[in-house]
Order: sequence, then structure tokens, then C-alpha cells
Amino acid sequence: MRVVMFGYQTWGHRTLQALLDSEHEVVLVVTHPKSDHVYEKIWDDSVAELAEKHGVPVLLRNRPGDEELLQALREAAPDIIVANNWRTWLPPEIFDFPPHGTLNVHDALLPAYAGFSPLIWALINGEREVGVTAHRMDGDLDMGDIVLQRSVPVGPADTATDLFHKTVDLIGPIVREALEKIASGTAEWTKQDRSRASFFHKRSVEDSRIDWNWPAEDLERLVRAQCDPYPNAFTHHRGERIRIVSAGVSKARYGGTPGRIFIREDDGVVIVAGAEARSGRCRGLVIRRLRTEDGVEHAATDYFRTMGGYLTDRP
Repeated sequence: MRVVMFGYQTWGHRTLQALLDSEHEVVLVVTHPKSDHVYEKIWDDSVAELAEKHGVPVLLRNRPGDEELLQALREAAPDIIVANNWRTWLPPEIFDFPPHGTLNVHDALLPAYAGFSPLIWALINGEREVGVTAHRMDGDLDMGDIVLQRSVPVGPADTATDLFHKTVDLIGPIVREALEKIASGTAEWTKQDRSRASFFHKRSVEDSRIDWNWPAEDLERLVRAQCDPYPNAFTHHRGERIRIVSAGVSKARYGGTPGRIFIREDDGVVIVAGAEARSGRCRGLVIRRLRTEDGVEHAATDYFRTMGGYLTDRP
């Protein structure tokens, strides 16, 4: 089949590489210009550079739909469009243009976690598995019929970076298998149960701010979800922002006011957490390592020399 590819960052790069390694012909690539958005600087393998290396024509667009792009599509005459990590809406005159429509590859187990940053949100929410879905694009965000879906388990210590590597390795096999099914006419399409759908927005730095009213179990997952190279979960101590690099859930239960710097436990320092912490039935968050605004990483037991005082969400 003749394939046009829409995609961006490492997800798009892996998709394009799978297409280039397949029996199909990539006739045009459309990708976004480089961005200064903090999350778009992460996993930023260049789709444009890979396409140019293989002599595939490239168009750079923030949003599609202009006449030059539409003319390029008509001239490319694709049998199918394959999209992965295209960051803006594709209009029907594009996604419905080829005979086989547009195959979108999304790093979540749809219909849950449609939209943006699905791995981070899934980890924060304590999901037991994550995955990748190949589906036909339609007019609703990530809601088209599914042709293929693969999952991987979430381990108890997995970070968002671990889940990225687990799921990005699924992209190549899923793209190749889905196209084989479509080209051979053996694809079986399954409608999504929209009553189970959930949609998530792009993350920003604000979404990494720690709310000490959250249970410690949720905060521990937030720290793992906002691990390097993502912007770390952060709080404030004596007016200075500190970023939490490593944390765990306390063995004992601690009562008091959320955010209180309480006591050492093993190799870390316990911070009282949870909206019901006053009951004494909540576990605390054990901070093990943190990073100050000057970029220096500290063991929490070295940084918090004395107990007492509070960590706060604002300076």
C-alpha cells in the first residue's frame, strides 16, 4: 500500500521506521515543527530527519488542512494514512481521504485514557496495565473502531520512563500487523464502548505540583509518573521549590496535618499526607531523594536536618 504518515516525536519516529521497514511505500510524511513545550522536548527523535534520510517528502505543520497540504495528499494518492502522536485535530477531508482511511496509533488501552499523556495519567491512577491501540480515526478524539490492541503490566516500581520503553516497543509490531490485516482484507474492527471512555488533557508544570491532601499511595505514584526526564513532582520548603526524585509509602501510620515534616523512617523522611491524616490512619510519604532549584540532588535525610515545619504547595 501507499502510505502517508502523520506523526511527531519518538512515537512518530518509531511508527515511520516500522513503515519504512515494511513492504509498504511511504510517499509523504507530515510532522510538527520543533516545539519549546517542556513535554515535547522529551522523547524528541525527529520524524523529519528520518524521512529526509530515506528520501521521503516532508511537510511541517502545526495544524493541517491548508491547500498546499491537501494538494500534496492528492498527488501522493495514499491507500491509507497512519498517524501517531499527531498533536492537533485532523479534519475529515484528511482522515477520510484515502480508501482505507486513517489508522491512528495511541499509547493507551482505549477507550480509557484517550487524549494526552496517557501513560503518566494511568500510572498516577494506579492502573495495573497500559498498552497501545491501533484504531480507525473518526471525528471524535481517539474513539474510532479498534483493529488491534496490546497491553503490558505495570510493575510496582515502574516509572513513566519504564512504561514509555515498554509501550514504545509495541509500536513497530502493531503497525506492521495492523497494516497486514488491512491490506489482506482480514481486519476485524471492534467498536469502542463509549460509556467506558475517559479523556485526559495535556500535562503542564502545574500538574506536577504536590497536594499533600492526596493519600501517600497516590503521591508515591505521582513521583514515579513525574520521574526524570519529565518535570519532577514538586513542593515548597521555606519558600524554595524542591523536586521529589525518589519516594515511598511509610511503613507506619502518622497523624497530624498534611505536609508536616515529621520523622525519619529508614532511609528517608516522612511527610504527613492525606485529607484524613488527622485520624492517624494514613500512611505518610517517605521522601528519599530531592533536587533543589540549583540542580543539586540531596538525600532527604541530609536536606531535612531537623524535623518540623511544613512542605507547602506554594512558596
